[in-house]
Amino acid sequence: MTSVNDTKVKLSQWEALLLESLRSLGWSDEELLRRVPAGDNLPKDESDFEFDYEALASFARQEPEIYESAVKNGYQIKYNTIRGIRSWILVALGVTAELSLDEGNEYATAPLSDAQRNRLEGVLSHGWSLEAAEAPGLYRIVPSRA
Repeated sequence: MTSVNDTKVKLSQWEALLLESLRSLGWSDEELLRRVPAGDNLPKDESDFEFDYEALASFARQEPEIYESAVKNGYQIKYNTIRGIRSWILVALGVTAELSLDEGNEYATAPLSDAQRNRLEGVLSHGWSLEAAEAPGLYRIVPSRA
């Protein structure tokens, strides 16, 4: 279990996507802290993701300190998959990442501003890193090399 004393709490990839989806709908930190744990008028997601916000509400009630810290101070994702990274970039940053799924050479490529790059870098789970790609402002998210 992650302690709230760590620099950043850890969320599952799905919890992070649920949180960022509500932020993309314009929910403020105050709304996230008040409405989600209460299950207050949670939206029905009509996107391809079919987010069930009740799962986030349940997490917020079961782990209130971790949830509050994630909302207020940010978080790191416990374990990323390449497709999950692409989804997080789309939901949280509004950017479409391209995937390369060649076995043994999987990566995502996305055009990111400095602020977006810093935000993504801060949430990626251990085992992933960002590197500059061939064009300015284009980044490749790759498995970390030992």
